[in-house]
Formats: sequence, structure tokens, C-alpha cells
Amino acid sequence: MREPVIAVSGLRCRYGAFEAVRGIDFEVGPGELFALLGTNGAGKTTTLEVVEGHRPPSAGAVRVFGLRPDTERARIRLRTGVLLQDNDSGGELTVRETVELWRSLTSRESTVDEALATAGLAHKADVRVAKLSGGERRRLDLAVATLGRPELLFLDEPTAGLDPESRRATWRYLRDLVARGTTVLLTTHYLEEVEHLAHRLAILHEGRVAVEGTLVDVLERAASRIAFTRPVDLRVGDLPVITGTVEPDAFAAGRVEIRTRALQDDLRTVLAWAAARDLQLARLKAGHASLAEVFHTVSGVAA
Repeated sequence: MREPVIAVSGLRCRYGAFEAVRGIDFEVGPGELFALLGTNGAGKTTTLEVVEGHRPPSAGAVRVFGLRPDTERARIRLRTGVLLQDNDSGGELTVRETVELWRSLTSRESTVDEALATAGLAHKADVRVAKLSGGERRRLDLAVATLGRPELLFLDEPTAGLDPESRRATWRYLRDLVARGTTVLLTTHYLEEVEHLAHRLAILHEGRVAVEGTLVDVLERAASRIAFTRPVDLRVGDLPVITGTVEPDAFAAGRVEIRTRALQDDLRTVLAWAAARDLQLARLKAGHASLAEVFHTVSGVAA
């Protein structure tokens, strides 16, 4: 088994008497995209600061490439790229000049043309950065962060403020990076982004790991849902016998919502029941829980 790129064990971080991180564990394997999520005040930012080497842990062990990020940051930095949420890439420089400037600051072998082509900015090489669209500017940030194909990439809100088309273009770019072997630690508020990109994820809450695993593992923690518009004069007692439960507030509001751990069986029962009564179930939806539902369950806020 290959050694993890990032290994966090028993991590604790204190600010005076306040303990922001209360003993968390997670690993990120080679070539994996791992999403680190957190509710408000969960300790996510503090954890990232420790992993990136900006602050020492109060207790526990953190290793990146088997090295301590707080004391061996210079060695780690040679192998990593970092994309911050707010980058300032020099608006008066052209796209090519900006990449050339940053390439001169890295020891990893890279070419400007390759970076521009990978980011889809070759046709914008002579355009000033200030003239780029938001999506193009973010792709430039990614091109700079990934010069020389770093082994490990830290991404902080990589698609913040982008329109849907630009966001999906960035997702394609990131998937290509991972396919070529780059390991990624991603933080984002866009849960749909995690569903599209992450191999595994962890959700922090109150300084601890509340949920961790593959996307499938995490989504299985929440019940699936069957929903449709309540037919006129339908009573709860008229519904078929199912393993799931009917949400009373939704029923009172004119919609049948069933939470179930046996989606296929209960959906089959509901459809057979409707067919026997010649009912057309308007706005019928059935599906597994979303990551947003799991996240809100962890945070204690209704989805």
C-alpha cells in the first residue's frame, strides 16, 4: 500500500483556552482529490493552516510527503501548488508575462506554452490580465498554481464567484490534473462541486470529524427521498405500507415526502399503489440523499 501524501493524526489546535481542533484524523492518498468541508467554526481553516505549514499543531502529528509542514515547509513547498480564494495576479501584465513571472519563481520544470494550453488560455496570451473574464482569471490562477505539475495541490474555493459555465470548465481542468497524478486537497462551499470531483471527503463540526469516507459512504448516512404532489382528498392512511416515513409537515402543505432507507423497494410499492388506483403522481421525484442534506444534518440546520 502506498504511503499517504497527507497524514493527520490526533490533531489538536488551541487559541489560548479555546480548542478549535479537537483531535482529528484523516489521510489523503496519492492521486486522490480529497474535499475538506466544515460547518461554521468547525476548525477547517485552522486545520488547513497546519497542513500547509503556516502554524504548528498544539498536539498530534501532521505529515506531508512524510515531512513535518511546520518545520520542513521549504522542502514540501517545492512539491506543492497553492490556489488561494483571492489571488492577485497583476492586472497590468499580460497573461503570458504573468505566467513567465511565476515560472521564474518555481524550480519545477515547466513551459509557459504548456501552462497556457492546459488552462485553455493560449488564445489570451497577449491580453492583459485586467481584461480577462472572471472564469479566465480563475483559470490563470490555476495555471500559475499548477506550473510544473505539482505533486500536491491545495485549492481554496477554486470556483468562487464563477458563472456555471466557467465553473464546469474548471471542474474539467481539475479532473484532468488528477487523472495525470496530482493529489488535491480541496475546500469549497459548493457541495455540488464536491459531488462532481471528490474521491473522498471529511466534514468537520465543532473541531472534530463528523463524517468521513467516499462520497457513496457519506451519502448513505442520510435517508433517500420519494416525493410527489398529494392527490386531492388523499389521507395519510390511504398510502401503501412502506418501510419509510411520511413527513407530516410536507403532507399538510400538499406534498407527499417519504424518507426511506429502502428506496427501490418503497418506490416499487408506491408506483404499484398508484397504478392500481390509476393515479398520476405529479412532480414525482425519487433519489438518494444529496451531500447538502448530509451536511445540514451534521450542522443541525434543516436542508
